[in-house]
Amino acid sequence: MHVVSVILATYNGADAIERTVKSILGQTGINVQFKVELIIVDDCSTDNTVALLEPFDLQIYRTPKNSGGPNTGRNIGLKHATGDFICIADQDDEWEPHKLATLLPFTDRVKIVTSGYTVIDSTTHRNMVRVNNSGEPHLYFERNATFLTKLTKSHTGQNTYLGSILYSKEFQHILFEEHFGMVDFDWVVRLFHGQDSIEVSQSLYNRYVEGSNLSLNEGYRRKDYYYSLMFIEDYEDTYPKAVETARKRINGSRARYYYLMDNMHKARFYFLKSSFGMKTLMYYLTTYVGSSFVKKRFNVFG
Repeated sequence: MHVVSVILATYNGADAIERTVKSILGQTGINVQFKVELIIVDDCSTDNTVALLEPFDLQIYRTPKNSGGPNTGRNIGLKHATGDFICIADQDDEWEPHKLATLLPFTDRVKIVTSGYTVIDSTTHRNMVRVNNSGEPHLYFERNATFLTKLTKSHTGQNTYLGSILYSKEFQHILFEEHFGMVDFDWVVRLFHGQDSIEVSQSLYNRYVEGSNLSLNEGYRRKDYYYSLMFIEDYEDTYPKAVETARKRINGSRARYYYLMDNMHKARFYFLKSSFGMKTLMYYLTTYVGSSFVKKRFNVFG
């Protein structure tokens, strides 16, 4: 019987942690078709997160001090995982009961399986289903296909949000960066390098978010920008065209962030370092006039 190790890093997650844990431990087929090893790493919470977890009788580890992001906890969990397969969960995720039962059969064909998911925004009261619309029950991605779309920061291709991924213990040695402690772009790229994979065309878990999304936090954007530029250099000799595309898209993303934040001087600076097509030209021109209209009508930083 296969064992799935689920790594759950948490910090002050009292509002959602019970829901998350119950959804993981309540999987259809658990202890019959497969077993679940749930490993929780608390990043020195100051609320009652740990107390709420005690009745579940789980493996709970604690970081020596607050690390400021989930990556240290994820790495601690990975080092203790003993399962045949691994999942990374966030403290505000809620798994569908059939998530593992749906993903596991595909591991006979590939070492990495992903799924769609649903974003539930408690601030806007909107639900956004992120599932591929190919019409096929699942999609197969050839060796390095997903690696290249992720390396080049493409918005197309396989869904690889962390909570959607089930992967073989063969990649357990791939750890998350701990310098900033919150960037995962490099981890996804390294995981998919040299691999084929499958995406199941179903939403198999819910991501609960609030309007104050980390992706719009200036400190996070700065860390993600500089770490991403540094990381892609590792592949410059082998994949020079892909790295050049990635560099331009990383700058384009930073430009659109500043555009959305109304810092048009910086937006123009980074637009000039990005891929300069018609869309970028229109963004650039509207940094002088018309940006309010654009932001109302278009998803600038999606």
